[in-house]
Amino acid sequence: MAIAGTSSATAGSETATGGARARLVGNFDTFLTLLTTQLKNQSPTDPLDTNQMTAQLVQFASVEQQIAMNANLGQMVSLQQTAQLTAASPMLGRRVEVEGDVLPLQNGSATVRLPAAGTARVARVAILDSNGKMLREAQVTLGTESKDWVWNGRDSTGKQLPDGAYRIAVTGAGADGDAVPASFSVVGTATAAERVDGALRLRMGAASYGFDKVRSVTAGS
Repeated sequence: MAIAGTSSATAGSETATGGARARLVGNFDTFLTLLTTQLKNQSPTDPLDTNQMTAQLVQFASVEQQIAMNANLGQMVSLQQTAQLTAASPMLGRRVEVEGDVLPLQNGSATVRLPAAGTARVARVAILDSNGKMLREAQVTLGTESKDWVWNGRDSTGKQLPDGAYRIAVTGAGADGDAVPASFSVVGTATAAERVDGALRLRMGAASYGFDKVRSVTAGS
């Protein structure tokens, strides 16, 4: 279990801001050089337009202020995400329910939470590998309340599959056998919270989810 904050995203943002500032400084120095040269060599009968010169100086100053503001905003976002990562630490080791089509197989077991019966009376659960190959399928009769279907990690031939992230698809069937939509979620043990490409992610073994997909957290593993 771990909380990982990727400093590379912050470093990349700082590098980009520093590069933009360096280019601006270079352009500003070039502009001042050209301006000074033009002032030295301007024609007495056709002097440089001071209003235009002032407008250009103001424009450069505005861009410089914008770059500085963006750098400060980036730092604030980074600090906020770091605080969110720290706040996520109590979730580690707990059972977490999330929405998603990725099922974490942990210690040879994975759990799918199915809805109570409604339009759908039966749920057809399909477990697939990363290439979309069917590994296991099951038909589960839905009850008056939501229920958990536990996969033992074995494929249709009885072979035990390694822990990892597997694809899952759930379809419902009505009383007449016709296909109808069926909601579902997956349940696993939270093992890490991390920041990836500027976004916060929750890991359950090999599976990764956005924090916006979390639906419940309970004690126990």
